[in-house]
Amino acid sequence: MLEEKREKFKKIEEKIGRIFSKLGASPNQYTLNSIVFGIFCFVSLVYRNFILALIFFLISAFLDFIDGVVARYSGKVTKVGAYLDTISDRFVEGLIFLGVLSLPLPKFIIEAKYWIFLAFFGSLMTTYAKAAAKEKELVSQELKKGFFGRGERMILLSITLFVGIFNQNLIIYPISLLAIFSNLTAIQRIFLTLK
Repeated sequence: MLEEKREKFKKIEEKIGRIFSKLGASPNQYTLNSIVFGIFCFVSLVYRNFILALIFFLISAFLDFIDGVVARYSGKVTKVGAYLDTISDRFVEGLIFLGVLSLPLPKFIIEAKYWIFLAFFGSLMTTYAKAAAKEKELVSQELKKGFFGRGERMILLSITLFVGIFNQNLIIYPISLLAIFSNLTAIQRIFLTLK
């Protein structure tokens, strides 16, 4: 949903791109640093420090946003950069879900570990459904439609970590929503590709 509205934020992106491109770091350096902060977030979750986990996650997400903005503004958009960005996104999400998996969460309809697996699986499938459609040339342009894309997942993961600051057990609820919505979005993208 947020991916489809990207054009509305283009002017803001340009201003941010102008500022951060002056710092001298390359888009790929921002990408790699987002992984570093993703690792910090994972370690914080293992030690159940949700305040640090949230801070590190937000920094990681911001750096992930910055890499593309700087690349577009400075004219340094490359296939290698786009590839690294996609890989780092999945890597960081995997670390976050692995960190959540280390927590002793209560059962909600099904065991917490199944919700976490479904959330990560849905996250991967949402991305793969888009990538496979383009790779197999079933669509002429990259499929961006979907009611719960990466932007929405990042927001819900932020809420998940924020909730954990106050009550760790409540994390299971946003995780279960993430599992449901991400898998529904994957199915939606499959149908949009095949229709």
